[in-house]
Amino acid sequence: MNSTVLPARSRPFHQVDVFSREAYRGNPLAVVVDAEGLAPEQMQQFANWTNLSETTFLLPPTDPRADYRVRIFTGSEEFPFAGHPTLGSAHTWLECGGTPQSEGFVVQECGAGLVRVKRDDGRLAFAAPPMTRFGPVDGTIRSRIAAGLRLAEADLLDASWLVNGPEWIGVLLGSAEQVRAVKPAFAALGNLKVGIIGPGRGEGGTDFEVRTFIPGDAMMEDPVTGSFNAGAAQWLIGSNRAPQEYVAAQGTALGRAGRLHIKAEDGHIWVGGDSTTCIRGSVLL
Repeated sequence: MNSTVLPARSRPFHQVDVFSREAYRGNPLAVVVDAEGLAPEQMQQFANWTNLSETTFLLPPTDPRADYRVRIFTGSEEFPFAGHPTLGSAHTWLECGGTPQSEGFVVQECGAGLVRVKRDDGRLAFAAPPMTRFGPVDGTIRSRIAAGLRLAEADLLDASWLVNGPEWIGVLLGSAEQVRAVKPAFAALGNLKVGIIGPGRGEGGTDFEVRTFIPGDAMMEDPVTGSFNAGAAQWLIGSNRAPQEYVAAQGTALGRAGRLHIKAEDGHIWVGGDSTTCIRGSVLL
C-alpha cells in the first residue's frame, strides 16, 4: 500500500558557511528548519538535489534532555553524526530563536545520541562523540590507501580507524606540505573514506593541515570536516602527537580557509569553528 504524499508547504531554509571566519570560504550546509512531516525519502531526495556535502533537517526532540533533533543526509546516505552539520544546525537553531534548556549548552539529538554544543571564545564547539571503531588498519587496506594517495607505504607514519558515525580512516603524514601536495587516485581508494593530517605551521599560524577524501560522493574532497577532525584529535592527543589545544587548517587545496579549533578540556575533546548564515529564505517541501 502506498503511503500518502502530503502537499508541499513552505518551510524556513538557511544555508550556512561553517568552519571559516570568511563567508563562502568554509563548508556550506543546507538546513531545513521545520522538517516535521517529511519522510526520510523526501529528505534524501532534497539532500541529493542541493548537491552539498550535507543537508540537515531540524525536528522536535524525542529525548527530553535534548533541545532539538537533527537528521543529517549526504547526497546518497544518512549519517548518524557529522561535525559541520552539528555546528551549522546549532547555529541555525539558535538564530531562529531556539532557547536551550541548560545555560551555556545546546543539546542536539542525532542518530549517534546526544551531542553537547557550547560557546567557546565566541564560536560554537561540539563535544566529540566516542568512536565506535578505533585501531590500526590491516596491511591490505594500508596498501590501498598508499596507492590511493600516490605515496609510498613508508610515507604513512600511522593509519587508524576513526569511526564516529562516518567510517573514517585517519592517516598521519610527515608534514603539512606533504598533505597539501597529495593528488589522490580516487579509483584506487575505492569506498574508503580517508582523512590525512600533517603537522607544520600553515597559513595563519595553524598547527596541522587536513584533507579528507570521500570517493563516489558529490564532493570527493570535503572542504572542512568536523567528524574527521574530532576523531583525529582524540587519536593524536591521546597518543601525545598533538598538544591539548591546536588549530587545524582544511580546504587549502580547494581555495577554502577552513579553521578547526581543537581543545581537550573537562574530559572532552571540543571541536569549534565559526558559522555564518549566507542565505535565508524558504523552501517548498
